[in-house]
Amino acid sequence: MTTLAADREIEALMALHPKGFDLSLDRITRLLERLGNPQDLLPPVIHIAGTNGKGSCAAFSRALLEAAGHLVHVHTSPHLVNWAERYRLAAEGGGKLVDDETFAEAIARVAKANDGQKITVFEILTAVTFILFSEHPAEAAIIEVGLGGRFDATNVVARPAVSVIMPVSMDHEAYLGDRVELIAAEKAGIMKRGCPVVIGAQESETALQVLIETAERLECPTFVYGQDFLAFEENGRMVYQDEDGLMDLPPPRLPGRHQFANAAAAIAAVKAAGFEISHRAAEKAMTHVAWPGRMQKLMQGRLAELAPKGADIWLDGGHNPGAGVVVAEALAEQEEKNPRPLFLISGMINTKDQSGYFRAFKGLVRHVYTVPVSLSDAGVPNDELAIRATEAGLTAEPVSSVANALMLLRDTWDGPAPRILIGGSLYLAGAVLAENGTPPT
Repeated sequence: MTTLAADREIEALMALHPKGFDLSLDRITRLLERLGNPQDLLPPVIHIAGTNGKGSCAAFSRALLEAAGHLVHVHTSPHLVNWAERYRLAAEGGGKLVDDETFAEAIARVAKANDGQKITVFEILTAVTFILFSEHPAEAAIIEVGLGGRFDATNVVARPAVSVIMPVSMDHEAYLGDRVELIAAEKAGIMKRGCPVVIGAQESETALQVLIETAERLECPTFVYGQDFLAFEENGRMVYQDEDGLMDLPPPRLPGRHQFANAAAAIAAVKAAGFEISHRAAEKAMTHVAWPGRMQKLMQGRLAELAPKGADIWLDGGHNPGAGVVVAEALAEQEEKNPRPLFLISGMINTKDQSGYFRAFKGLVRHVYTVPVSLSDAGVPNDELAIRATEAGLTAEPVSSVANALMLLRDTWDGPAPRILIGGSLYLAGAVLAENGTPPT
């Protein structure tokens, strides 16, 4: 966990540089040259882009490689509670979040090399990724794109072992374009000529076509979900299939049917990157994978204790209509197996399609409690968010906090133990994990 040293370094950077996105590779390229181009000294890189499922694919890829005995670095963003969550360094027995002293020293080195030049905080933190990953031994590095692909600061690795494009849908339109084919083209920007490409399950045929055409133009060996590999449920198990045959595996530990496709993309990616994955390693990975803040069950903690007795509490940071659909499907699946009344506690930020997110839950959720998002300046006021939920066909009321929503539900609900989803924002998910006393480790 980050403590004062790394936090102070990052706060100082935020005072000097913008913390948003300014999509360009010029600044990060200049900075990396001053640092000796550490991005060229990495172990084989699995580079992952997409609108939804990037983090899950990274988590599955890590689980697969570590189950096979490999040392793996992982870079993901954003973090939920602590900045250090973005950097998991390879270690025997499983990667560990970077320690504060190592993290602070790397930030200071990068900031010194930048020498006050105009840059974003995300670009500096991405340079920190390359410093850390090049200076600590590993056999693979999993790197998640921050935003988009083509101009994302991570897109400076010249020859990735594999580029992965997870499901593409509408999000970040202000940066990436207002049509799904434009967004797909931005994501496809991480493909490199001749380097393997894995294309995960796509809901849009238009996006899929853009991705395949780009890969063909760049002469990339290409593996497409539904054509070259796939996964399906059979007798409560997950069956993965590709040209090498079938693997009969336990269902992924991450809940939701969409995780079958995410797991399949990770298996295909790890294999395309040149690693052998035995049946035993794949089995272990499915049962050990972890991804905080994405359909995470809150079993205990300070907030969990405020809920109605016996409540089934889930936390998910998905924040766009596509994420709403897969979360709603996961909860509908649970409803089939174990019926419970479902309540939604939601906070969102103003760059997201709030009504689109809520529409996914129509007919599934009994009532919505809307709450402020305290960790973001862009949080939608809870009374306004309640209107968005109502417009989507749900009943909703604003409440001052997640804690108060849980207590209100506890004090007013007299039916069977409910199922509760807390969702709509990664900022909200991070705040909940911090307040609950269960930050990612």
